[in-house]
Order: sequence, then structure tokens, then C-alpha cells
Amino acid sequence: MTLPAGWTARRPTLDDVPALLAVVHAADTFAIGHPDFDADDVRAALTAPFFDPQRDSWLLTDPDQQVVGWTLVDNPTGVGREYLDVFVDPERAMALRAVLLDRMLRRVAERAAERGRPALTARASVCAPETRWAGELTAAGFTRVKRYVRMGRSLADLPAEPPPPPGVTVRSLRPDDEVDLRLFHRIHDTAFRDTPDYEPVGFEGWRDRLTDGGRVWDEWFLAEVDGAPAGALNSSDQAVEQDMGWVRTLSVLPAYRRRGVGAALLRRAFAVYAAKGRGHAGLGVDLANPTAPVTLYRSVGLRDTRWIDLYERSVPAAA
Repeated sequence: MTLPAGWTARRPTLDDVPALLAVVHAADTFAIGHPDFDADDVRAALTAPFFDPQRDSWLLTDPDQQVVGWTLVDNPTGVGREYLDVFVDPERAMALRAVLLDRMLRRVAERAAERGRPALTARASVCAPETRWAGELTAAGFTRVKRYVRMGRSLADLPAEPPPPPGVTVRSLRPDDEVDLRLFHRIHDTAFRDTPDYEPVGFEGWRDRLTDGGRVWDEWFLAEVDGAPAGALNSSDQAVEQDMGWVRTLSVLPAYRRRGVGAALLRRAFAVYAAKGRGHAGLGVDLANPTAPVTLYRSVGLRDTRWIDLYERSVPAAA
């Protein structure tokens, strides 16, 4: 696939952050109704590990030299699946999204060869309004493999935080205590081992990535049952501009599930969000998760607000 006359594609640099952010905001507003990135997110994407903007990304400009598209590969662990983001201005470049996708698939093929792999799995997401994008992915050999649901609740009518079940205690994480950080990581890693698509990351790698999504330390919590570690919750600041506290991960060890640990952690997080004056709380859930967390989330007042589908295909290594 080639670009029309007058359109160009080049590699992005950090100087392009404002223009890239404008494209992402336009794309997100079309897909989900509001911007979901800030400038720090764009810089983080351009400087992410296992990502080279001069090989793994394209910036698209129209005949007026306006930036109207941006592509990148997201693979924070350097192993496993390659997540493709293809952002375009919906009013000026929607028709060229498939061209950018084609370039990115060729790059994934090169990355497979560079890693000595016969093929890599590429993934891309589709929101409800993006029917054209879903069709383009299908035409490029992708199939829909799962659905994520975003859930939320108002905090205006939040009842007083009830006491946790007998034996369950919730406390704040001590971010300057490596023992606490290692405990949080162990709970998270163990709890997610039975979740589809989970890619384990060692403690050092996990700690190096703690800047992703912001570190709102007073919104990180640990739970115990009769003094034994049982669960953990961390928040991020990714939805602050939407007046929302955001649960990034909720982890409960298998031996302590269905004992009120998850609900106690969520209620503590909601209380802290409300105390900060936020109007809503939210999180995302993988409907393929075998632990069936949707039942838990609904029990604390969360309701579905929108969905995102995940599409996937295998990309053979380049010759």
C-alpha cells in the first residue's frame, strides 16, 4: 500500500510531541468521547523500552504538512505480543489508517526476524464507533479474540466505608519500603498467573515501570487476612482529567478469593478518591478473566460504561 501524492510519512521525534498529542486527542475523542492521553504519555511512548521511534513508528503528514497520523508498537517486556496503535485524525486521515497498518505489520515481521522468532502475534484494539477500523483489521487477517469492558460508578452517593469482613485488614502501601514494594509485586504476580495473556515481569523490571500511568502512592493498598498477605490494589492518574479515580490493578491471592478482600480494597480506594473530591471511580476488566471479577465489581456499585474489542493475528517473520 502506498500514500497518495502529497502525503508523507516520516519518523517522529520528541519535538513532535505537541502535534502527536493533537492527533491522539482527535482519535480518542472519536473513539471514546474524550482525550485519554497527555503529553507525558506521548513522551513515555516515544522513549519506552524495546521501542525505537526511528524504526518502530511513523508520523503521517497531509499535503499541507499537518501531522494527521501516528503509529507505534507497544511491547513493554520485549517478549510476547506486539500491540499496534494506529492513531489518525478522523476528519482528515481516516482513509489512510489501513496504509499505516500495513507498514506496521511489515515492521512486526522485521521484529520477529530480529528476535529469531518464526512469527509474532500482533494485536490492535477497536472501540464501538470504529466500525471501519474493525473492517480494515479483518481485511488484514485479524480476528476478534476478546472484549474489555470499562466500568464506573458515581462517588456522589458513596456510602460510608463499611468495616471489612472479620480478619481482613487494609492498609496503605509504604512506597519508600522495599519490603512493601516486593510484597506488592509478589501478590500481583501470583494473583495474575491464572489470567489469560499475563506476561510475568520480575521485580526489578516491574519497579522500573512504576512511572507508567503515574504513581499515586496514597492510592495504593495492601490487604491481609488474619495477618497474612492476601491482596493488593494500585491506582493511576490516567483518568483524573475525567474527574475519576482509576483502579489500575486489583490482585487477590487464590487462597483468599471470595472472602471480601477485593471488595474491601475497592471500597477503600473509592473512599480515598471521594475524599479528594473526585466525582467518579472506574476500572477496566477483561471478560476472559476466569476469576469472574465482574460480579465483584457490580457488588460495589460499578456498572458497564463502554467496551473495547481486541483483534489479533500472527505475523510471520520477514525473510
